[in-house]
Amino acid sequence: MATTFTLNGKSQTVDVSSDMPLLWVLRDTLNMTGTKFGCGMALCGACTVHLAGKPVRSCLLSVGAIGARAITTIEGLAQGGRLHPLQQAFIDEDAFQCGYCTSGQIMSGVACIAERHVGSPAEIREWMSGNICRCGAYTNIVNAVASAARAR
Repeated sequence: MATTFTLNGKSQTVDVSSDMPLLWVLRDTLNMTGTKFGCGMALCGACTVHLAGKPVRSCLLSVGAIGARAITTIEGLAQGGRLHPLQQAFIDEDAFQCGYCTSGQIMSGVACIAERHVGSPAEIREWMSGNICRCGAYTNIVNAVASAARAR
């Protein structure tokens, strides 16, 4: 079944089953490998993308449920060859170790900033709590989100 949606600002048509998880369409069909498979149960946040500007877990979201709404992945954040401010803040604040969770953390962090849940480190932690980092880089992740929010 052909499904058409906007991915990172460009129209994409894929011929896959409508119940196929968006994660696998992104990774296997469209070669958007920045979105990671973590737990497969929408618990860890590694697969976070934006659907119409809101963070969603792509491992359980079927491609058929997207409709005409736009998808943004980590690959779509940089504009004109410049990193998104949160991507740069992750570098500046050394907010990653192994890097596996980084794309999901950044996608959730962008939404956290956009939704203005950055009043304190505790608030950032609360709104980012659905993203797991096995390396324990949480302090630097919170610092990066706060830094990008201040620079906004």
